Amino acid sequence: MRHYIYILAITLIALVSCRNDFDFEPSTGNLSFSRDTVYLDTVFTNIGSSTYTLKVYNRSDKNIAIPKIELGKGENSNYRLMVDGIPGKTFQNVELLAKDSMFVFIEVTSDISEANPTDFLYTDQILFGDSGNFQKVELVTLIQDAYFLYPQRFGNGTTETLPIGEDEIYGFFLDETDPVNGNELHWNNSKPYVIYGYAAVPSTKTLIVDAGARVHFHAESGLIVANNASLQINGTYSNTEELENEVIFEGDRLEPGFADVPGQWGTIWFSQGSTNNTISNLTVKNATVGLFVTGNDGTATPTIDIQNTQIYNCSNVGILARTGNMTGRNVVINNCGETALSCSFGGSYDFTHCTFANYWATPSQYCIMIDDYDGSPEYALTQANFKNCIVYGSTNQSLYFSRYGTNDANYNFLFDSCLIKFIDSSNQFGNIAEYQFDGSHYSNCIIAEIYNSNLPDFKDPDNNEMIIGDNSAAKGAANTTYSTFNDILNNPRISPTDIGAYNFIIFE
Repeated sequence: MRHYIYILAITLIALVSCRNDFDFEPSTGNLSFSRDTVYLDTVFTNIGSSTYTLKVYNRSDKNIAIPKIELGKGENSNYRLMVDGIPGKTFQNVELLAKDSMFVFIEVTSDISEANPTDFLYTDQILFGDSGNFQKVELVTLIQDAYFLYPQRFGNGTTETLPIGEDEIYGFFLDETDPVNGNELHWNNSKPYVIYGYAAVPSTKTLIVDAGARVHFHAESGLIVANNASLQINGTYSNTEELENEVIFEGDRLEPGFADVPGQWGTIWFSQGSTNNTISNLTVKNATVGLFVTGNDGTATPTIDIQNTQIYNCSNVGILARTGNMTGRNVVINNCGETALSCSFGGSYDFTHCTFANYWATPSQYCIMIDDYDGSPEYALTQANFKNCIVYGSTNQSLYFSRYGTNDANYNFLFDSCLIKFIDSSNQFGNIAEYQFDGSHYSNCIIAEIYNSNLPDFKDPDNNEMIIGDNSAAKGAANTTYSTFNDILNNPRISPTDIGAYNFIIFE
């Protein structure tokens, strides 16, 4: 008898346990949320956002069933939800165990015309409960209008491509009379430009970019300046931290999490024969290669003249020049996966008051690399002059030379009044002519040869704040003969002038 009573007791306990585990009561409005408003970061019109999360908590001791989870605008909402792995805009009787939680995933794609015309915000709500007893979580995102430039799709289903040698890439030529965008060879600052594929400047044409223009490149996209074509970027100095007059080239992901992610798009490619390229007050961020220069136009004047320009977070190289012909003033490069500047395949280069840094996370990068390819006269290094420049990074050797030719006349470089980091603790470079810092290739340079010596005192190189401080070895060490123009912030250089693109400041 006691045996049967024991079995009956176990059965009753099991039934009660099952009831506690699997009975769900209607929610009575006691849910908690990880936030009361979900702000989805700025998106371009008709471009989908990233996925955002909302965590929903049942803090009670009872299992509950939420009668409805729905968007306030219902099926007409431009927001999209995913609840318990199921996509939709309305959900019925969503179960949530006692002391448990669940995630709601949120995305949005909206047109600028559907946003509030006064602030361009598109809003909605997620409603939890039932009629008359809803708990609400607000949804807010800013919709930004833009010019969208992309390859044409033809009637047969193919898309426009660009010929690159024997290959073709996804891209298109910019048009002066585009039926939607008008003159695509003049980029203004009225609203951003979003580029899909490679936009090409046709031969004999010039792309003009106005001060304050914002250009966003989709993944695997970029800009090509064709043979006998030109790029003219007309940025000017800005008066505020908003960089209102700077021209900015970056990716098309606007969320803060992508603000400093390298390799989001391709490159600005100056192809063989491009000519009369001028760049002023440009910031390039998060590319694979910031500027890719392949050859010159065959004239004695520089193919590219670049000033007051910053290039950051390139997954490969900041400026990759092959037989290039460039002059640069107040150029700042930092955080590149291989090197900040590559002067390869020979060429002609002249940089003054520039900062070539590299604080990439891994320790095998350089700041400047110079080579003459195979050493033939075709790839002669006519000149590579660096005057009043900082060449400094997180690794021991900021310079790398690769020389194949034996004729000194074909390998010309000079560092004059530069701050250079080069620590050769094992003396493995001691017998290589290019690294003899007291030789003819170096004049009045400061060489940081041991750890924590002759520091540039950058403000915050990990975050690309490359201005130098009062304790910088570059302070007052420049050759004033070359200091004939203002620093990158348009501040006058006062004797004794400072090495690098910035005048020193006293940090707060």
